[in-house]
Amino acid sequence: MTPRFLVLLLPLLILSACSTREIDSSNDFPNNGRDKEAPKREQLYLGERLPPGFPYPDATFVNGIQQQIRYLDRIKPQNYDLDNIQVSRDDLRATAEEIRTWIDHPTYWPQLSAHQIAGMDQRGNVQITGYYVPIMSVRHQPDEIYKYPLYRKPNLPKGTPLPSREQIDFEGALDGQGLEIAYTSSLVDNFFLHVQGSGMVEFEDGERRLLSWGGVNGHAYRSIGKILIERDEIPREEMSAQAIREWLAAHPEQMREVMSTNPSYLFFSEGLTQPVGAANVPLTPLYSVAVDPKVIPLGSILLGEVPKLNAQGELVGHEFRLLLAQDKGGAIKGPGHIDWYQGIGEEAHFHAGQLKHFGRVWLLLPRSTKQ
Repeated sequence: MTPRFLVLLLPLLILSACSTREIDSSNDFPNNGRDKEAPKREQLYLGERLPPGFPYPDATFVNGIQQQIRYLDRIKPQNYDLDNIQVSRDDLRATAEEIRTWIDHPTYWPQLSAHQIAGMDQRGNVQITGYYVPIMSVRHQPDEIYKYPLYRKPNLPKGTPLPSREQIDFEGALDGQGLEIAYTSSLVDNFFLHVQGSGMVEFEDGERRLLSWGGVNGHAYRSIGKILIERDEIPREEMSAQAIREWLAAHPEQMREVMSTNPSYLFFSEGLTQPVGAANVPLTPLYSVAVDPKVIPLGSILLGEVPKLNAQGELVGHEFRLLLAQDKGGAIKGPGHIDWYQGIGEEAHFHAGQLKHFGRVWLLLPRSTKQ
């Protein structure tokens, strides 16, 4: 996502916990991976030794961590106040160097500490959803089928309010302003591309172009997945992006009203050749994640105990994996949710669409960091 250069596939499913529950009911489905017996804690991070099973990454991670270091070298020195720990830009860079040294010399053990994030329920349970970069068929000019625009952000004076989703998609609020990048055949496809935050488009002449996060309209993000659960339209255990698509296709007369309950609208920019995140570095499939920077600073390296799913999307276990905090998203808020980048195209779409399960996440920092 800058973006969230890809916002998520399922942040539409997730959301803030109710006052009387540890997690929202939309996340409370069978075999969701949540550890209900873990002790509660009041602080954001719990300092621990490195958990066992520290995973050696594959070769694609090496380029990802190099990009991470470039990002940290590019930003100014700064401190991050993360509730009960103080973290600096230099701490994040030192962590990356420790990991890089370990990769180059596997007998070296990183001199790091692990700080477990409190999670959605203050028991360490973090919901891990997935996002990806879709490839969409588009046209340069509208016709009878391809008539739904993807827009650049209007260049208006600072502070000028921008129209809502309903005003843009259903009332033509941006018509005639020359903001159209391409035309698609489906408003629902556009909606999910907004949720993703970016995507690859393919024109009728075979030209492909990457559309990246280009800003938002400033309206609050609301999850239509959660709304459909609350209305008893889709059972929470069956909720997925595909379920939402199927419901909208079966209820075209309600599409405008339901889609407009999320007034947030995303604009796109052009010119990039590969997906990048909010840290303005290329994203690495299966290693990059979108986070809330108020909880996890961009440039952080995380250890995740991430869900392992079978072909039916059922949880069969967890595995440890190093993760790179390189992105953010409008629906990624607080310590209870990260979004895991799965890659480009339909296979990535399939895996991203299944993910909505709980795992655990640790922020890795130099041992000298005080808690």
